[in-house]
Amino acid sequence: MPHVHVSKHPLVLHWLGRLRDKTTKPVAFRRLVHDLAQVLFIEASADLALVDERVATPLTECPAKRLKERIGLVPILRAGLGMAQAVLDFIPEAQVWHLGLYRDHETGQPVTYYNKLNAGSGLDRCFVVDPMLASGGSAIAAMNILKEHRVPRIMFLGLIAAPEGVASLSAAHPDVPIYLAALDSHLDENKYIVPGLGDAGDRQFATSGD
Repeated sequence: MPHVHVSKHPLVLHWLGRLRDKTTKPVAFRRLVHDLAQVLFIEASADLALVDERVATPLTECPAKRLKERIGLVPILRAGLGMAQAVLDFIPEAQVWHLGLYRDHETGQPVTYYNKLNAGSGLDRCFVVDPMLASGGSAIAAMNILKEHRVPRIMFLGLIAAPEGVASLSAAHPDVPIYLAALDSHLDENKYIVPGLGDAGDRQFATSGD
């Protein structure tokens, strides 16, 4: 699938091993999520539109560039928060639209419990960030909501994905590029990515998941 990009950056491959390691403590895990998200964002944002301007250096004026696009970040709560902060470190003026989704255990369908989107924002592009793309239900629901808000361009940034989730998201939204640090083997019977890294939210925020 040409719109699915799996990073081959040496730092990404190095950090992935530490991220997966079950002995990695939450403080180190959060840092790894942050750093991986920044590299993925650099790769995903290579085509951001620019406009010309002029700036005054200490010596003279010279031509320069600045970003033309108005950027939005959509972290899927709660695990996406660490990735959103990583992007905000690069683009602090970006809008952040928080979106809370969970999977109903009986139906298996995503349920929206929090939606802080601004219909009048006039954004040019949104980056949906979530460390794990498992079955794809939450990501698809997020894309549906953003398209209802008429966001013209959407991209997905995730750390680890299962083929099932990539296939589902691609089928539902073939126009959405997917940027990943790793594409893993499969989902197990509990919908966990294998080999994966466990629950990204629990590991970031030191909760047990019980």
